[in-house]
Amino acid sequence: MFHRFRSMPATAMAAVLGCALMTTAAAPAAAREKQKKEEAAEGPQASPSKGFLPAVQKMDESLKKQDAAALQAAIAEGQGTATTDDDKYFLGFFTLQLGILNKDQALQEKGLDMALDSGKVQPANAATFNFFSGQFAYQKKDYAKAIQRLEAAKAAGSTESNLPAMLLESYVNGGQTDKGIAFAKAEIDRMMAAGQTPPDWMFVNPINALQKANRTNEAFDLLALRAQAYPDPQVWNQALRLVLGQAGANKQLSLDVFRLMRATDALRNRAEFAEYAQLATEAALPGEAVAVIDAGQKAGVVSATDSQLSEMKKAQAERAGDEESTIGAYAKKPSTLSNPKVAGATGDALFGYGRYAEAIPLYQAAVNAGADKDMWTYRLAAAQAMAGDTAAAKTGFGQVGGAYALAAKFWLAKLNPAPAGAAPAAQPAAAN
Repeated sequence: MFHRFRSMPATAMAAVLGCALMTTAAAPAAAREKQKKEEAAEGPQASPSKGFLPAVQKMDESLKKQDAAALQAAIAEGQGTATTDDDKYFLGFFTLQLGILNKDQALQEKGLDMALDSGKVQPANAATFNFFSGQFAYQKKDYAKAIQRLEAAKAAGSTESNLPAMLLESYVNGGQTDKGIAFAKAEIDRMMAAGQTPPDWMFVNPINALQKANRTNEAFDLLALRAQAYPDPQVWNQALRLVLGQAGANKQLSLDVFRLMRATDALRNRAEFAEYAQLATEAALPGEAVAVIDAGQKAGVVSATDSQLSEMKKAQAERAGDEESTIGAYAKKPSTLSNPKVAGATGDALFGYGRYAEAIPLYQAAVNAGADKDMWTYRLAAAQAMAGDTAAAKTGFGQVGGAYALAAKFWLAKLNPAPAGAAPAAQPAAAN
């Protein structure tokens, strides 16, 4: 979950909002008319009613002197004579200023709401007023109000960096999950199309909401986009462990997910290397089992003194024998290519040895046979990807359905370019 946001200090808010102070209240009528004409292009200007004018003048003078007690008294006096929307705008504005002087957040919020509810806030100030009102509501967990104000601030052109995060969390926590997901997806698509990296919370927050709502497919869509935006081994590990969970007892699919973990450097601990090696062993891929254990040892994750994996490595090396040196010639035999089952198994062995280009025609033969088409199409595309034929791999993964469709989605995330400004996430937030 992303961090909570601190409110802007009163002095900074005063600098932002103080520019909205109307000086027309204390000016003669003729001067007010002249100023109205000069500022017509900026939007409607507030003018106090005749009965409210004395109170506005007192408020204005008190504010200029930074006399909080006098300003409070003037506001109290003005409450009985404020009759028009313009009057209510002024009352709200000066209430806001009193809140700033007294560092009273509740009073600041009240003043902002009074000004906004009057309908007289100038267009140039609408984004600022709505943003701070929305921020106050967000901090109080009044998400319905926060959504209303923050949406208005966004529509008015607010560029506050905290706005998207607060609006997204307000949607999700306010029971408007669908709206929050749509907002997050739109922001992610917009930023990635522009070559920008969306902040990590923009993925994590809706992913958590989708998981809680048991909307698994949508959660995986965002997990894949997150891995694309943050091509970091830890991010890949988090996502692919969830994909492994979906594979369940399907050992062939699990083997393929582990292969993608290896391709993304997402194997992070001994248990992952050990399970991968065991699956390769059970699939009669001794060369791949040995290569996986070797990779774990090289990474410092598997100890050289690990008796269980050392024994597995020794046994599989003996089982492999001279397979690696002879399999290339075997793969080219017409009898191998004409038998889809043998062709597929030979392609798997070549893939395990990292001989991806040689595995491609064998996998293609298995695909053409029609049986287990999703699995063989997936493995063909994986071999093409590892061999550097990205275009063919993308086409292949796009044709994969069934149980393999989810893993294919993550291969496509690997093959699609990260935003131009993408950088590894140093501390990626966990998607539970």
